[in-house]
Amino acid sequence: MSRQRTRVGPLASTGEVAPTLDIDALLDNPATEIIVCCGSGGVGKTTTSASLALRAAERGRKVVVLTIDPARRLAQSMGIEALDNTPRPVAGVAEGTGSLDAMMLDMKRTFDEVVESQASPEKAKQILENPFYIALSSSFAGTQEYMAMEKLGQLYRDAKQSGAYDLIVVDTPPSRSALDFLDAPERLSSFLDGKFIRLLLAPARGPARIMTAGFGLITNALTKILGATVLQDLQMFVAAFDTLFGGFRQRAQKTYELLQAEGTAFLVIAAPEPDALREAAYFVDRLSGENMPLAGLVVNRAGIRPESELSADEAMAAVERLARRDGGAEVTAGLLRLHADRVRIVERETGLRARFAAANPRVATTVVPALATDVHDLDGLRRIGSLLAGPAA
Repeated sequence: MSRQRTRVGPLASTGEVAPTLDIDALLDNPATEIIVCCGSGGVGKTTTSASLALRAAERGRKVVVLTIDPARRLAQSMGIEALDNTPRPVAGVAEGTGSLDAMMLDMKRTFDEVVESQASPEKAKQILENPFYIALSSSFAGTQEYMAMEKLGQLYRDAKQSGAYDLIVVDTPPSRSALDFLDAPERLSSFLDGKFIRLLLAPARGPARIMTAGFGLITNALTKILGATVLQDLQMFVAAFDTLFGGFRQRAQKTYELLQAEGTAFLVIAAPEPDALREAAYFVDRLSGENMPLAGLVVNRAGIRPESELSADEAMAAVERLARRDGGAEVTAGLLRLHADRVRIVERETGLRARFAAANPRVATTVVPALATDVHDLDGLRRIGSLLAGPAA
């Protein structure tokens, strides 16, 4: 079954042709079980995720949206003052349709849940109270990305068992390095499986003779640097966590395979700016290289071309003519300058999108025009959803 239908049309004033992403076909397709919204920070990724989730729910899907540190106004727009690690129902979804729950990733709580599910109560308590584990689960580089994917795996497994949801929308963490969440499981695994960690674990695994003079020198040096208590905490954590390590790696692999599955669709979110579209191109290349199912590109906050066919040059020529006249033409001249600025912005953005389309001719795209105000309620999310679906909607 195809992931979405596409409509083909010209990009205004460029001659380039790009396939248009059919958002409603993607949302309505029962084979679509997971939508992952990825992109750099500040491009409207979280708002897009929430709008997609609401539109899918009001088209009959049972949806849960997992967001990462949303703006407070977004939580308020969904009528939920405090999102947390548990899905909460969103009130105000149109009656007689689907359902919508929302949640925000609690990184440490998710890590704790994994430990509790993989270890005996005694072993879990030992790990959860370890100072080194507390630091790792709260601030280790890559933990947020790893736990976002872990929570996705949990939601998917629970949804399959309970039937509570038939669509999961994921707002991935904003990362300086694109698609960090794909690398996070491997980074965490590499850290836990590294030579230094294995060295710390060796005395707990083998006979006393493993504590060679060389290892003693290393631990003595580390004790001077870190302190005896810190080193002991680290060794105790590694010894306790080693029994869970295989389970973490296996879970990471299953989630990675889930991301590659037919039921998953990736949407790359960007803004009509050079840097944002360069990042989007990197995302597209990386997803293709990882065999991830790319549904298309969403370009947010695009400029709207004025209805008048007057070009920017024509508008500025009119300003010059007015300047040579006597009398009050300042207001008219100001409006013409605004018109010229808007036309130039739209032409620049259209050119950027055309270049992206030329370099990525198979990437279906939808363009969302900029709004005059912020989204602060469900009606605002609905409006964004309609704009995502295109003019026909």
